[in-house]
Amino acid sequence: QVQLVECGGNCVQPGGSLRLSCSASGFSLDYFDIGWFRQAPGKGREAVSCISTSSGRSYYVDAVKGRFTISRDNATNTVYLEMKRLRVEDSAVYYCATDPSYRCSGGGTPNYWGQGIPVSASS
Repeated sequence: QVQLVECGGNCVQPGGSLRLSCSASGFSLDYFDIGWFRQAPGKGREAVSCISTSSGRSYYVDAVKGRFTISRDNATNTVYLEMKRLRVEDSAVYYCATDPSYRCSGGGTPNYWGQGIPVSASS
């Protein structure tokens, strides 16, 4: 059974840091591009970051460039999202997602999603 499980969400003060993890079971992340998405209350889902399995290249939405870092550990079948200098506007439920057809560079739709994990940056 394909499953993605996120961990690491929490409530921090603006300027703080968090590291989210996305652990996969039922398949190997080695062969998939993995994306992180977020959805704030009352807003649509937004792609935040993605890491390509073929090129190793990482992608970020402009709002998080220089603050967030995506990485993968194939040995533990886990993808991480390191978030630094968190802002109030980063508060959202964060999801990791993938699919055999999904590509960071565009194309495909992630059909396998984690359950989502809340992140709140608030004073």
